[in-house]
Amino acid sequence: MNILPSFRKKALFSHDENTRVVESIREAERQTSGEIRVYVERHCRFVDPLDRAAEIFWTLKMDQTQHRNSVLLYIAMKDHQFAIFADQGIHERLGNAFWQKEVDAMSRHFREFHYLEALIFVINDIGRALCEHFPFQSNTDKNELPDDIVFGK
Repeated sequence: MNILPSFRKKALFSHDENTRVVESIREAERQTSGEIRVYVERHCRFVDPLDRAAEIFWTLKMDQTQHRNSVLLYIAMKDHQFAIFADQGIHERLGNAFWQKEVDAMSRHFREFHYLEALIFVINDIGRALCEHFPFQSNTDKNELPDDIVFGK
């Protein structure tokens, strides 16, 4: 997608906005065994941002969760691109239509320059879907991946 403005690496969100994104991830994950991560960088090293998201997904070892139910939200600011990459367990249950709906929602918010709202909206939506298919089990679930935003180059 080509809808993000040009920003320096960490200027997309203020400290308080970063905190809100992390808190929305934590809140979504309280109800599920699933994991959600956000990765922001300046440039997409590949033509297709989904390919870059997949590379980051495996680099961050997001494919090593117990239920294969982690999701990466990827944003390349200067290249005006983003993608959502889901692991096998959750992708098989939700299908392409769900992920396209989430990409469309991000696009709508980004076009209106509502970047924070876009991420929080999609994180909440994905959290609800994860909860439906992978509900939290208090006796076995743990936070398998960090919740912080990862800033690349």
